[in-house]
Amino acid sequence: MIIKSVELEIVCGVTSKLPDTDKPEVAFAGKSNVGKSSLINGLMNRKSLARTSSQPGKTQTINYYNINQAMYLVDLPGYGYAKVSVKEKEKWGRMVENYLHSSRQLKAVFLLIDIRHEPSANDKQMYEWVAYQGYDPIIIATKLDKIKRSQVPKHLKMIKEGLKLKPQTPILPYSALTKQGREEIWNFMDQLLGFQSPEQEGVKEP
Repeated sequence: MIIKSVELEIVCGVTSKLPDTDKPEVAFAGKSNVGKSSLINGLMNRKSLARTSSQPGKTQTINYYNINQAMYLVDLPGYGYAKVSVKEKEKWGRMVENYLHSSRQLKAVFLLIDIRHEPSANDKQMYEWVAYQGYDPIIIATKLDKIKRSQVPKHLKMIKEGLKLKPQTPILPYSALTKQGREEIWNFMDQLLGFQSPEQEGVKEP
């Protein structure tokens, strides 16, 4: 997809009523500090649309980004941040569960996993939780530039085995530093939502 317009259109807190949107949605989930904001900025060719922070647990709302007036990219709160109280975690959990359960436009959930490490207990729980809600999570393996190229297959296998992924589950490696994997993620989303890819339109991605 060629990004023509992006707008943070809807922000939902714990007490907000979730919107009934009229455009297809894809949701992004991942533990705190996995690089979700950096990925969203990279996908949208913006430097600071999604606020990045070295302080984990920054996203405490569900954020709807309207892309080209054609779709919503939905940023879900990060999970697994130790310094947040149990009560807060439960609130976020209910909010995310409510979203996954009630959104009529949600087409796919992308789950971000740090490629450097084995999936954590929180990652496994989130994967199972999304699957329980009826979605097959698509994995984005972040921080690709932090490991050697020769290590990539071994680390992808570690994620597959750690999450007990179904054989056909896509894993899309991504680097926020080099933007490697950006095109693959967009091609996947374009195909998923029935949008034409730049190649089909005869236009090259800038």
